[in-house]
Amino acid sequence: MDLSKFSNQGFERGAQRWKEAVWMMVKRVFFQTSVPWPSALRAALLRWFGAKVGAGVVIRANVNISFPWRLVVGDYVWLGEEVMILSLAPVTIGSHVCVSQRSFLCTGSHDHRKETFDLIVGGITLGNGSWVAAQSFIGPGVEVGSGSVVSAGSVVMNSVPARTLVRGNPAVVIKTLARNFDSPLDGPAKASERETEA
Repeated sequence: MDLSKFSNQGFERGAQRWKEAVWMMVKRVFFQTSVPWPSALRAALLRWFGAKVGAGVVIRANVNISFPWRLVVGDYVWLGEEVMILSLAPVTIGSHVCVSQRSFLCTGSHDHRKETFDLIVGGITLGNGSWVAAQSFIGPGVEVGSGSVVSAGSVVMNSVPARTLVRGNPAVVIKTLARNFDSPLDGPAKASERETEA
C-alpha cells in the first residue's frame, strides 16, 4: 500500500465540521474523563448531538464515541469504562445490553489489497439482552444476536446467531444458550441457568 495515495473524500461524516468540533470538546469534558458525571447527563448530551438513547442507560467513565449522530441505544444499556464506539457507520445497541470495559465496537477498516488502502465501513448491531464482555472487539458489519454472549477478549469478525456463546480470536461458537428472552428483563446474568452444548 502507498499511504500517500489514501483519500477518504467519499466518506460522509454525517454532520457539519462545527458540530463535530463541538462534540469533541463536550466528549473531552463529560465522557473521556474519570469525573463521575451522572449517566443521565451523558445520555442527554448524546441525544443533543443526535443519538437515540433509551431510558435507564448507564455510561461509565472514559467512554469514547466518535459520531453520536450514528448511535442508537435501547433501554437499560450499560457501557463500561473505556468502551470505544467508532461509529463511522450506524451502531445499534438493543435494550438490556451490557458492553463491558474496554470493548471496541469498530465500524471501520481498510482494504489492504488496494494500494490506496481504501476505507471500508459497516454498521454494528447488538441484539436485545446480549453481552459483550471486557476487552472484546466487534468488527464492521457484525450483528450479535439477541441473548448472545461474547466472552472476554474475543475478536468477532462474523455475525453471531441469537442465544450463542462465542469465544476466542477469531471468535468461534462454544455453545448454544437455552435462554428465554420473551421477557425483556432476562439479561446476561441468566446465561448460566439453562445451557445446552452447540
